[in-house]
Amino acid sequence: MTSPTVAGKRGSILDDSRLTITDNEFRQLRQFIQDHTGIALSEHKQALVCSRLSKRLRHHGLQHYSDYYVLLVERDPGGMELIAMINAITTHKTEFFREQHHFLFLKEVVFPSYQKNPNREKPFRLWSAATSSGEEAYSLAMTALEAMPSFNEKNINILATDIDTDVLSHAANGIYTQSLATQIPEALLHRYFLKGQESNEGKILVKPLLKSLVHFHRLNLLDNPWPMHNKFDVIFCRNLLIYFDKATQSDMFRRMAGALRPGGYLMLGHSEAIHGMNEVFHAVGHSTYQLRGKS
Repeated sequence: MTSPTVAGKRGSILDDSRLTITDNEFRQLRQFIQDHTGIALSEHKQALVCSRLSKRLRHHGLQHYSDYYVLLVERDPGGMELIAMINAITTHKTEFFREQHHFLFLKEVVFPSYQKNPNREKPFRLWSAATSSGEEAYSLAMTALEAMPSFNEKNINILATDIDTDVLSHAANGIYTQSLATQIPEALLHRYFLKGQESNEGKILVKPLLKSLVHFHRLNLLDNPWPMHNKFDVIFCRNLLIYFDKATQSDMFRRMAGALRPGGYLMLGHSEAIHGMNEVFHAVGHSTYQLRGKS
C-alpha cells in the first residue's frame, strides 16, 4: 500500500515516503535551529527533525530538505516561515502545578516574606519564561492569589513568554480539556475556572480574575536585549535549558540574574542545575536558587 499523497503548492504532488533527510541536510538544519532558538539537537534527532518539518515541506511543495533550508535562509525576509519552523520543531510538555515543590516554596517562603517586608516594591512580578500552553502561568496566578487573597492585577504581574506562537495563542484563550482538571485541587478548580458550555462543553475556562494577572507575549530567549525593563521577584525557567549547550546555559543564567531583583528567585526544572555561578546564586531548595544580595 502506498502512502497518501498531498497536493503541495505549485501543483506538485508529493509522496510522504520520499521526504527523507540526508546527513548534510540534517546538519544544515540542526545548526540553523540552534542559531535561531538555542536548541542544541543531538545527532540522534535526525528522524525527529525529518518528521517535524515534513509538513512544512509539503506546505511549500518542496521535495528536499535542502530546498527548505534555502527557503529559510534566502526567501523568508519577513521571518514568517522561521516562526512556523520553530512552532513545528519545539517540544512542549507541561501541566498544572507541575513540580509542586516550587509552588509550595512560593506559598510557604516567598509570598509570606514579601508581605512582611515594609519596603516591598509593587507589583510582585513573576516571569514564566517557557510557559508553553499556559498551565504554569495560571498555576502561579492561583498560588499568588491563595497566598495573598486581597491582591489583584495591580499587586501581582505575571509575564508568560514562549517562542512558539501556537501554544501562546492557546494559553491566552485559557480553555483546557476537562481531563486536565484532575491536576488542579478541587477548591481551586471551583474558584478559578468555569465549566464549559455549548461549543466548550467538556472543557474548563479560566475565569477573568485569573486571566487579568497573566500577560502572554512571544519571546525568543536568544533575543538580546530582552524587552522587559522592570525586574522580577521570581523567574520560572523550567525544563528548557536542558536543550541548550553549556555556553548558552551560562549566558542565560547571567542574563536571568540581571533580570531579578536582589534576593529574587530562579526556579529550574528537576533535572537542571546552576554550575559555576556560586557567587551569583545560592541554592535554597530543590532546583530553587536565590540571587545573592539583600531583597
